[in-house]
Amino acid sequence: MTITSSRPTAFALSKVPEVTVYFWIIKILATTVGETAADYVNMTLGFGLKSTTVATLGLLAVALVVQMSVRRYVPIIYWVTVLLVSVAGTLVTDNLTDRYGVPLTTSTAVFAVLLSVVFGTWYATDRTLSIHSIHTRRREAFYWAAILVTFALGTAAGDLISEKYALGYPLSLALFAGIIAAVVLGRYALGLNAVVAFWAAYIVTRPLGASLGDLLTAPKGDGGLDLGTNNVTWVFVAVTAVLVGYLTVSRADRIDAERAAV
Repeated sequence: MTITSSRPTAFALSKVPEVTVYFWIIKILATTVGETAADYVNMTLGFGLKSTTVATLGLLAVALVVQMSVRRYVPIIYWVTVLLVSVAGTLVTDNLTDRYGVPLTTSTAVFAVLLSVVFGTWYATDRTLSIHSIHTRRREAFYWAAILVTFALGTAAGDLISEKYALGYPLSLALFAGIIAAVVLGRYALGLNAVVAFWAAYIVTRPLGASLGDLLTAPKGDGGLDLGTNNVTWVFVAVTAVLVGYLTVSRADRIDAERAAV
């Protein structure tokens, strides 16, 4: 069935994907790569934290320009941007902690306040935080600002819990998975607002992916599986590429014009 709309095409089509199981799988893969890729380039290849950060932010800026210039959701552009945001979010927190000595308690609190400001400004401007109606540049700018801060917040909060309180990688992974399960339960059993549930789960998938990455790559003596940051990064990137390719062909994660126009 063809859906017609009085809005121009640029404003009728959402610029982001529908939230399906594929969305969450790729999101977790991307957050894991954000952790392992940052460590691989920074430490294994010896680029250093400063050079890695500058290069990543440069690539992210290019990706955001491309993403915001297209007129519709394009899976490969969208997910490359998310991947770079993941790496950038990790590096922002790492810089604050390692280069400038900012305590994780402070960075976590600052990012939480900043995210509240982004959400508050977005809602005050558009009266919605729904991801189904990202069809203007202004909303898309708010969306990506929120995404970047959630990655930085998730990194800081995850490091605070797993490192400061020395939970270890498996227990940290189980903790964050449990929080996501609680969000899902709240959404489908207790009627938690869909927008609140989405953003809560989005934040927590960041430390979940980071804990998974640490578990897979950390030395066995430290409680990890010692699979190597290079191996884990490229395997996860390959799986992500396959899934994004499938979504490109199947169009299984497109938001139709009727929902996007709400």
